[in-house]
Amino acid sequence: MCIAVFVWQAHPLYPLLLLQNRDEYHNRPTEPLAWWEDGEILGGKDEVAGGTWLACSRQGRVAFVTNVLELDFFPDVKSRGDLPLRFLKSKKSPKEFAEELAPDTHRYNGFNLIVADIPSKMMVYISNRPKGEPIIIHQVSPGIHVLSNAKLDSPWA
Repeated sequence: MCIAVFVWQAHPLYPLLLLQNRDEYHNRPTEPLAWWEDGEILGGKDEVAGGTWLACSRQGRVAFVTNVLELDFFPDVKSRGDLPLRFLKSKKSPKEFAEELAPDTHRYNGFNLIVADIPSKMMVYISNRPKGEPIIIHQVSPGIHVLSNAKLDSPWA
């Protein structure tokens, strides 16, 4: 299970503290944390689809994604690893990006996505599941949060 625990705008020195575990498909080839070719994005890289599960930019933008566990998996849709890159390459605020992304979310298997712009102190959560329900877009409040393969801050027993 992929899981991220993060502290947003609640630490006296650091606007974002993040711990994330990418725990799936260990045999899927990846590149370790590094600056990408253009020198603007720092993150791990999926060598199969070219995306990432966690990355940041020199401008203080951060994005990370987790998969939503589902019985139905569609192999011919876009890679969810493209989502963080789309945000990091855009000039839109997290909210504007989420609103622009909403009509395209059906092109991806289930995901939870966090996009943040540290200089503007804005973080947004986006999810395209449960399937058939409206796309979830909401601003993340300051505090400690957990994101796994379920909705943001879902309790796990």
